[in-house]
Amino acid sequence: MYPEVRAAVAADATPDFRADGFDLAAYREKVRLFNLAQPREEVAEAIDVDADGVPCRLFTPDEPEDGVIVHLHGGGFVFNDIDVHDGVCRRLANRSKRRVLSIGYRKPPEHRFPAAIEDIDTVLGWLERQHPTDGYAIHGDSAGANLALVGALRNPGRFKALVLIYPFLDPTASFASYEVAEASGFEKAEASWYWEQYADRDDWTNPDLAPLNATNLGTLPPTFIATAEFDPLRDEGEELARRIVETGVETVAIRCLGQNHGFWRHAQFTASEPLVRQGAAFIDQHLS
Repeated sequence: MYPEVRAAVAADATPDFRADGFDLAAYREKVRLFNLAQPREEVAEAIDVDADGVPCRLFTPDEPEDGVIVHLHGGGFVFNDIDVHDGVCRRLANRSKRRVLSIGYRKPPEHRFPAAIEDIDTVLGWLERQHPTDGYAIHGDSAGANLALVGALRNPGRFKALVLIYPFLDPTASFASYEVAEASGFEKAEASWYWEQYADRDDWTNPDLAPLNATNLGTLPPTFIATAEFDPLRDEGEELARRIVETGVETVAIRCLGQNHGFWRHAQFTASEPLVRQGAAFIDQHLS
C-alpha cells in the first residue's frame, strides 16, 4: 500500500458494527456531520429535490453541458447518504461539466432489498419528466456501484455510459482478493454483515442483488470499472469487466495500485482526483 494509505488504515477507528449495543443511527449521524464539515467546492447550484418521494440532490456546475449523471453513493447499502457524498458529487459535477443527481435511496436494515432498487426506478421516471435529455449516465461507488449496475441492467438503452468504482457484487465473498487484502481496513466479516443487513440469504442469487449472476450484461452501455489493488472487492470488479467485455460492450477497466477500498471520494488521497477525472472523462466521451 502507498504510505498515505497505510497511514489511513493504521488510524482507522471505525467501530465494530456487529458489537452488542452498536448505535446505527448515531454512527450514521456522526459520519454525516463529519463529512459536511469538510471543505467542499462551489458549484453553481446544489438543491434538494423530491423525486416522487425519494430525496435527491441536484448539483449544477457553471455553464453545464447537456446530460445528467445519476449517482448512487456507497456505504455497504447501510451507511452514508447524499450529505456524505455531497463533496465528491460537487467534484464530479465540476469535472464533468454536467448536472449530477445524487439519490438518497432507502437503506437497510430499516428498508431491505429491493427498496433501494425500487427507489432508483422511481427516480429515473421522475428524472425523465423533469430533466429530459438525450444523454444520461449512471455512476456509483462500492454498494452504490452495485445499485448503478443493477439500475442500468433494469433499464437497457436508457444510459449512454456506466461508471463503477470498486463495485460490491458478490454476497458469497468467494474471490481470492478477500484473502490477500484482509489487512486493508475492509474485512470479510464486515462485508458479510452488510449483505446480511441488505437482504435475506434466499435473495443472494437474485441478479438484482448479485449482478454477477445477470444474463443480460450485453445490454449495458459503454462501461468503465475501477478497482483498487488492496481491496477485497478487487477480483469481483475485474471479473465483472471480463464478463461484460465478452458480450461485445465497450469496457474499460483499471486497477489503482497501492490503494484500498474507499479512497475514491476522499480528496486527500492523491489517487482520488485522477480517478474522479477519469470517470468524468469517460462520461464526457459518451455524452458529447
